[in-house]
This record gives sequence, structure tokens and C-alpha cells, in this order.
Amino acid sequence: MNRMFIVALSLIGAVFFAGAAFAAGSTNPKEFIKDAIQGDNSEIQLGQLAQQKGGSDGVRSFGQTLATDHSKAKDEAVSVAKEISVTPPTEMKSAAKKEYDKLQKMSGAAFDKEFIRHMVSDHKKDIKAFEAMAKKRGAKGASGDTQKVADLAQKTLPDLRKHLQIAQSLQKSGNQAAR
Repeated sequence: MNRMFIVALSLIGAVFFAGAAFAAGSTNPKEFIKDAIQGDNSEIQLGQLAQQKGGSDGVRSFGQTLATDHSKAKDEAVSVAKEISVTPPTEMKSAAKKEYDKLQKMSGAAFDKEFIRHMVSDHKKDIKAFEAMAKKRGAKGASGDTQKVADLAQKTLPDLRKHLQIAQSLQKSGNQAAR
């Protein structure tokens, strides 16, 4: 009985730590590139939705920026994925799909507030993951696949930071307007 309990605890711990590592952003190049492409798919679709349902010019414009920048980033990521023998995913991240479904039922100021809240949170997470991968550039013993993906992460970071700044600016101006 004690042995089974210990094995069960070990399995729970392994699942927890594996999930935590993935949530923090995988630095395995093949997993990272898949996740990055799914993120681009998500941002493209959410950006298009913001263009349709945004209540302000700022949100609609930001939606256009997201769709444009992430389409370009996706093209580059797909190219790298093919170089490292990864089949590019075509779906969104599951959390983004839930957010998309939620936002689809909203419009105007309510849409804007929720969309911007999600964009701030999502881009903060993305930046951390991309920074972790970018740190692998030139690392001793890093594989060619890791170098290619790390270079892509480094190249993508300026746009992610720009998106976060725009989202935070929209969030700040929206919060001031609500006072």
C-alpha cells in the first residue's frame, strides 16, 4: 500500500512539474516552435476578431497590427519548423480558442476591455518564453535546431514587446476613460 502511494505521488509530481515547465515555455526547440506557431495562429485569429468587434479605433487598429505581425512571424516560424523536421500546427492554442469563443459573444467596450486584458497577460507570458529560448543562442553544446529556433525567438521579441506596449497603453487609456 505504501509503495503504491509513493508511486502515485511520484507520478503526480512528475505531471505537475512537466506542466509547470511547459507553462513557463518549453526550451525544447521542436516543442517551442510548435507552441510559437500555435500562438501565431491564435494572435492572427484574435486580431481579426478585434478588427470586427472592437469598440474603439485603437483596439481595431491593434487587431490589424496583431494579424499582420503574427502572419509574418508565422511564415518565418513555419520555415524554421520545416528546416528542423517539425510539422507546423494549424490550430490555435486551447486557451486562446476559449478566449476567442468568449470574445465572439462580446462587442464594444466590453469586448475591448476583455481583449486588452487577454493581450497584456498573453504577451507577458510569450515574452518570458521567447526570452528563455533566445538565451540559448550561442550556448555551448546547443544543437543546430536549438540555434535556429533561438535565432527566431530573438528576432520575434521586438514585435512581442511592441504588442505588449500597445496593449498596456490601450489598457491604461481604457481604465482612465472608465473613471
